Amino acid sequence: MLKKISPLIILLLLVCVVWFLFFSTMPRNVEKADVPETEFSTLRAFGHVNSMAQAPHYLGSNSHSLVRNYIVNELQNMGLEVQTQEGYSLDNSGVIALSKNILARIPGNQKNGGKDLLLMSHYDSAGHSSFGASDAASGIGVILEAVRAMLAAGDPHENDIILLFTDGEEIGLLGARLFVEKHPWARNVGLALNFEARGSGGNSFMLLETNKGNSGLIKEFIKANPRFPVTNSLAYSVYKMLPNDTDLTVLREEGNINGFNFAFIDDHYDYHTANDIPENLDMETLAHQGSYLVPLLNYFKNANLSSLESNEDLIYFSIPGGKIVTYPFAWILPILILAFIFFLVVTGYGVYRKRFNYKAIFQGSLAFLGSLFGSAILVFLLWQFGFMIYAEYPEMEHGFTYNGYWYIAAAIFLSLCINFMVYHKFRIAGKQTEFFVFPLFFWLFLCLLTAVFLKGAAYFIIPALFAILQLGLMLRYRRPNLFLMFFLSLPALVILLPFIPIFPVALGLKILFVAAILTTLLFSLFLPVFGYFTQKKALGLFCFLIFNILFITAHFKSSFNENRPKPNSLVYILDNDTQKASWNSYDKMIDDWTKPFFGKDPLQVKEHEAGFSSKYRSNFNYKAEAPTIPLARPGILFNQIEETDSLGFARYSLKIAPNRRINRMELFADRNVNFQEFRVNNLEAGEVNLGKQAFHIFTKRWQERLLIYHATNRDTLRLEFVVAPEELPEFTLYEASYDLLDNPELNVPPREKTMIPRPFVLNDAVIVKQTLRLP
Repeated sequence: MLKKISPLIILLLLVCVVWFLFFSTMPRNVEKADVPETEFSTLRAFGHVNSMAQAPHYLGSNSHSLVRNYIVNELQNMGLEVQTQEGYSLDNSGVIALSKNILARIPGNQKNGGKDLLLMSHYDSAGHSSFGASDAASGIGVILEAVRAMLAAGDPHENDIILLFTDGEEIGLLGARLFVEKHPWARNVGLALNFEARGSGGNSFMLLETNKGNSGLIKEFIKANPRFPVTNSLAYSVYKMLPNDTDLTVLREEGNINGFNFAFIDDHYDYHTANDIPENLDMETLAHQGSYLVPLLNYFKNANLSSLESNEDLIYFSIPGGKIVTYPFAWILPILILAFIFFLVVTGYGVYRKRFNYKAIFQGSLAFLGSLFGSAILVFLLWQFGFMIYAEYPEMEHGFTYNGYWYIAAAIFLSLCINFMVYHKFRIAGKQTEFFVFPLFFWLFLCLLTAVFLKGAAYFIIPALFAILQLGLMLRYRRPNLFLMFFLSLPALVILLPFIPIFPVALGLKILFVAAILTTLLFSLFLPVFGYFTQKKALGLFCFLIFNILFITAHFKSSFNENRPKPNSLVYILDNDTQKASWNSYDKMIDDWTKPFFGKDPLQVKEHEAGFSSKYRSNFNYKAEAPTIPLARPGILFNQIEETDSLGFARYSLKIAPNRRINRMELFADRNVNFQEFRVNNLEAGEVNLGKQAFHIFTKRWQERLLIYHATNRDTLRLEFVVAPEELPEFTLYEASYDLLDNPELNVPPREKTMIPRPFVLNDAVIVKQTLRLP
């Protein structure tokens, strides 16, 4: 009787384990109102978030100053002496702004000149419509509450603690650059803890930053004993290869400061949008951030921060129960060799005992490859089909739709359906062992590739080791105990399962097929269990039914409404050279809000006519004639300040003074003109590595755009450059203000509740274009 129902019991156990793996990774039931003053309270941290995220507070906005004042007042209420650091910063891509950082210092008892602990987050929101609740008022709220609780407890500590709330993060990490380059405190920072967000919910991931090995940081992180760590060395390896962009990156690159990032990315569709409001911030996610900071603050405020550097790298990954498994990179090759030897011994035993049917092994390889490629291709086509027939999907700049999680779940069940049906079709009675040989060899081959090219993922060898043991048991016993096989497959579930949903969330639904591939790879490691199930066809049909339910649910959640507002865009551009104006939109489809400006048959913009682009290379799609309104021209002052030298170069100055309240300037010039020198507000940019080649935004250029100036208080932009007189270029200047809906002459109505401003683009803007032809 038990043999007949054991598959059902195992499936129920599998569901419970999957639920536990997701449920146990972060705090639950966190909204407690009676937390003592000496302890961290999620509700009190949320109170800060709610106060700061009442309006967009991008650099230069009115609310930006209000948020800064709020933070200063909260720090002063704790009895801390607060200072602000103000100054221009220029990044290597030509972005410049006047940033105002907020700093406070809590002295420790150290007498030996030890290193300082830095707690940081940024207080500016993304321009121009994001309320910045998650990104990153959540980080500031967590830091303020954790520090308040620490001070209330009154426990002494050794290290000085620096609080840094940076400005200008959203436009180019400018506040962090200002701190590390110009503030004296930066020179003695031993460790930085940075709190960030790229969504409004889900687990908070730990990603470390170091210029050397990670061993010292990981070992100390484990000693701090956070209760819900979510981290792994695969993410660390991938993170090191990507062009990372957090404040901590600047500190590491420019100041050799080690640190930890803590960031959450679920509900990615809220990121940088008008939906990044306190109501959409997951309280359990906020508590997860606090569950990192409190133990790390308590530990590192007394730790030796001068001993964190190491030349050794560790493999590491978190497991349920708040534990982190580690071993040195030096073990990667020996474990891999051991696994191959183990595999050869086990398969050699099978050959010696004449347990292998080679035709069945071939059949098993076809079943595995058919499942792998079949699920990947079908899921890829599924998303391409959805992207093609649903006009709403291309409007999501994030690449992740409001119903994206339904598609991820649908992809998983479609993959499971394909796997069960394929293995049912290829089944050969009594040949479960042979069907496991090729998938296991494939896994070992993947482990070989990771050991060479992606060492952070080398811990994928651990499920393979358990799988080799399973193969040995399958060779030893005609029908091994399924419950034992199930428990030996659990390491694969623990290690692989989290990656299935996280890749499409992090990188967009365009790689939904990766979830299908990972599902099939995980399924292959459960073949010692599923292979003995006699009802594979029924399970395949059940998974197909679930897939259809999920896909239909995604369909009914595909349209826009108040809970899933449509992003749209409208920009007014006045060309001062021609005195003609136009309406412009990045949208793929015209809606009720934009239709009055573009009419029934709007003119589609050719790519080369767009003029300038925004993040994700989004260009204007529609253009229509607009009324010309009077807009003040900027003041332009051009001088040649040094005569042509013996090499044929002259020095010039150019001053651009806004005569209306603007938020942003962009300056363009022919990319073939390379300046010998170029200063912006007396600042110089550094090199940029694109691929294997080094470029410079001014002296070895790769694009038309020279710079972006995020203006505050109508400050004058001052340029000084050296170029040959005959190469003196024409400059094209765009001045943009984020006040389209407030301009009485343009009469643009407010959006409906089912709409929000399109993120990541220059939107809701009044732009003046002007060519600067210099003598």
